[in-house]
Parts: sequence; structure tokens; C-alpha cells
Amino acid sequence: MLQELSIKNFAIIEALNIAFDDGMSVLTGETGAGKSIIIDAVGLLAGGRASSDFIRKGAPKATLQGLFVLPSDSPTFAVLDELGIEYEDRQVVVDRELNKNGHNISRVNGSLVNTTTLKRVGETMVDIHGQNEHQELMQPEKHLALIDAYRPHELSALKADYQGAYTEFRRLQKLVVNKRDHAQEWAQRLDMLTFQVQEIGDANLQPDEEATLNTERDHLANYQKIVTALETSHEAIDAEETTSALDQIGAAMTAMQEIADLDPAYQDLAETIANAYYGLQDATNELSGQLANQEFDEGRLDEIEARLEVIHQLKRKYGESVPDILSYYDKITAELNNMQGDQADDDALETQLADAQTRVDSAGRALSAKRQSLAADLEVAVHEQLKALYMDKAVFSVHFAKPATDEYFSTGIDVVEFYIQTNPGEDPKPLAKTASGGELSRMMLALKTIFSETQGVTSIIFDEVDTGVSGRVAQAIAEKIMAIGRHSQVLCITHLPQVAAIADHQFYIQKQITGKRTQTTITKLSADTRVAELARMLAGTTVTKLATEHASELLKLAEAQRAAQTN
Repeated sequence: MLQELSIKNFAIIEALNIAFDDGMSVLTGETGAGKSIIIDAVGLLAGGRASSDFIRKGAPKATLQGLFVLPSDSPTFAVLDELGIEYEDRQVVVDRELNKNGHNISRVNGSLVNTTTLKRVGETMVDIHGQNEHQELMQPEKHLALIDAYRPHELSALKADYQGAYTEFRRLQKLVVNKRDHAQEWAQRLDMLTFQVQEIGDANLQPDEEATLNTERDHLANYQKIVTALETSHEAIDAEETTSALDQIGAAMTAMQEIADLDPAYQDLAETIANAYYGLQDATNELSGQLANQEFDEGRLDEIEARLEVIHQLKRKYGESVPDILSYYDKITAELNNMQGDQADDDALETQLADAQTRVDSAGRALSAKRQSLAADLEVAVHEQLKALYMDKAVFSVHFAKPATDEYFSTGIDVVEFYIQTNPGEDPKPLAKTASGGELSRMMLALKTIFSETQGVTSIIFDEVDTGVSGRVAQAIAEKIMAIGRHSQVLCITHLPQVAAIADHQFYIQKQITGKRTQTTITKLSADTRVAELARMLAGTTVTKLATEHASELLKLAEAQRAAQTN
């Protein structure tokens, strides 16, 4: 339910803070006092379209805030979970700010959201209906959703079966159409992928292969240079035919060792020369070993050059490095497998599509049969409600159009529209095209009464849906709205005393001029002030004693009706 509403600088409202209760609340007051403005504010919190025209003259912005307290199983929380918006204590706070520059800000529980997201959240909490806004009834494309909202648990399994079959059918159908329309491109792509997969696969590339080959090639290509350097170094250090550098350093080491104990400085020099001697000795051994291991294989160099050329050609076509080529190979292999797996040949695909169509057709017909059964039950339920609204001669029916062959929709195979026969002897006609405003109001109330327990919306708002009716019809509408209020919070703008009297709570909206500015105020009426307001609604400008007595009697009768319905 909408528990609190705060409005600042919105239209002719400077500042209002309203606390609402559950059950049925009515908003009454003179025409133009601002009743519909309050409903407009709630509509914006539910994701309605904003305009800078809503901002009060002279104010830079308008701000709206609503606190909703919802049952734990409200569908709102599933939407918030999907959006990643946190909540606690079953509360949802919606803020909306309208600026003169057209920059509007919306938040849900402190999280910034766009208008589309706000509408997704809002439509699970608030349902607004006005005399000229019977959206679901005036739009035949939404009638199927109303059928599905009637005992939805009986359809859930059938809808899931159909959705699975439909998704697979559309996938295969798209595949067939794509191949038919692009047969040449398909064949060319298949040939190209086959060639590329074979070419890269035959190369048997290894991730680190190129670096290893480059090192080996550089070694072989510089064989003579390496051998010359090793031999020169070895000869210089340890020549066999002349006194070598190693021998001379050895002599120096021996000489210094003989005087090392005479002075610490001599000891240090002796150690330094000894380290140099033994280091050169180790280097000589390593040089000998390297020279012994040197081999030149001209055939191996040719092999390496050829292999590197293969890698170069593959890099030129498929990637800047071997890992890039291998990644591309994995990608095209998967694509090729899909093409070959899904489409072994045309006949196999056509067979798969035919089987999928059989499944979706069967699932669609099963879903349609159940919908038609539910629609028949809904027709009976609506007739019962319409009798109570003094439309007992009207005949409500759900028309299922016969779909074209092989025509499947994401929702099923049904094209549904509500029809009504308002006068005996006439042919049923589309509800959206033939029903009057008063008939639409009563039809909408009949459906709302039926659906109020199943749709999950916690706040239902009726904006003067009772316009154009009076007498016993007005009383019947009042009782229906009250019945809806037993399952959902109802906010209702009305000019009918019968509707106002039967409400659990009544608010009086008044327009005042203060300091040459018009302002709207709202007051929750007590039992005594409700009598005065109802008398005004009954009598107009001059409130008589009889009108006051009539108003008091209306309240007493309404209290008895509420008590009877509660029991």
C-alpha cells in the first residue's frame, strides 16, 4: 500500500504530506481543487511521463516522494532483486525530481533509475484507472494478458511448455530461412572455415614454438662466428704452444702466496689473483666443452627456416602471434562444428524443423484449449459482477480469432478480444469500439473485482470512474470499489456521495488563495466533518438540514455494509 505521499511545488500544490491507510480511501472536494493533481503525482512515482509543466510557477523544481509498504510476496521484490536494488522491512521508497531544464531524477530506495525501470517497478505497486483511461479494456492486444491473469497457476506449466517449444522452433526456422536466403554465402563460409581449420590444424602449432625456433636458427646461422669466438678466447687464455695468460697469472699467484704472510695487503692481493686464476681455469674448461659441443647441420637450418615461414604465413592471415592464431582456430572450429552439427544437410534440418513445428503446434493448442476453458469461466464470473452493477442484460464474451496456419506468437497461438452485447437481439461487438464510458467503467470494475485477489498490485486508484452514473448504479459501483478495497488499497476520486460514504477513509481537497497564490490543501475528515462534506456533495452550495440528515444516514448505512462485508 501507499503509506505516505510527499509533494512539493507540483502544479498548484506548494507542499503536501499525506498519510494513507489500507482499505478504501476517497478524495472529495470542489472541481478544480487539485484532486486529480494528487493522482498525477502518484502516477509519476509509478513511472508516468513527466513534463516541466508540472512544476509550480516560480519554483526551480518539483519533488515527489512515496513510501510503499508491501506484503512479503509482492511481485515488486522480484523486480527489485532482478535490478539489484536493495530493500528492507518490506518498504519501497520512490523519489522523483522534475527540473525546469528538463533533467529529471528518479530513485528507488536511493538507487538511481531511468523512467523505463521506474515504470517496471511502479506497475507492480500501483494501478491507476480513470474514466478515459481504461487501458487494458481499450487495447485488445492486452486482453490475452487479462485472461492469463485469471487463475494463472492453471496456465503456468502449459505456458512453460509452449515457450520451450516456441523458442526451439524459432531457432530452427531462423536457421532454415537464413540458409535458404544465403545459400551461396553459407556454402562459401563453410568451405572457407573447412580450409582454415585444416590449414591451421595441419600446422600443429605450439604456443612457444616460434621463440624456440628463432633461438635455434640464430645459433645455426652464426655457427662460424660462435666457433671462432670460442677458439680465440680459449687460445688467449690457455695457449698450448706459448706461455698462456693462465700460466702467467698462475706464476703471479705463486709469487704472491710466498709473501702473503708478511703483510695483510699482500694476503689480499694473493687471494684476488688466486680467484682470477681459478675463474679463468673454470672458463677454460667451459670453453673447451662448448667447442666440443658445436655442430653445424645445414639441413636443420633449412628445416627451421621453412617452419618459421609457415608460421609467418599463418600470422599474416590469422593473427599477430601464434597464441592469436590458436585462439582464432578455436573460434572457427566451434563455428564449423555448429554449422556441421546443426546442419548436416538440408534434409536433416527440414526434418528437425518439421518436428519442432509439430511440438509447438501441439503445445500451442493445449495452451489455447485451457485458455478457452478459463475464458468461459471468466465470462460467467463477469456476468455475475455485471448483474450487481445493473448490466444484467449485457452479455460479455471472449472472442478467440482463428490463427492463420503456421502462425505462432511468443504468447501462444491465440488472438483474443473482449466482446459485449449490451442489448438483447444485437450482435456482440468489440468492447473497445462499442461500450460507452459508463459501461466501460462498470466492466472495468467487474474485472477489477475478480482480479484484485490475483494481480498482486497493492494500490488501485480510480480517478472519477463513476462519472456519468447515479442512483442505484452509483451505489452498486460504490459497493464494488469497497469490495476491491478488501484485497488492495483503493484510492478513489469521486463526486458521488454514495461512493464517498462507503469508504473507510475520506480526505477533503480544498483550494485556497494565499498571498495572491493558489494552494491546495488536504484534510482527513473525522466522522462529524464527513457528514458535513457528504451533505455538501448531496445539496451543493446550500446545505439544508435534510441534506445533513441524509448524509448521516448514508454513513450509517455504509458502516453497516462495511461490517457485513467484513463478516
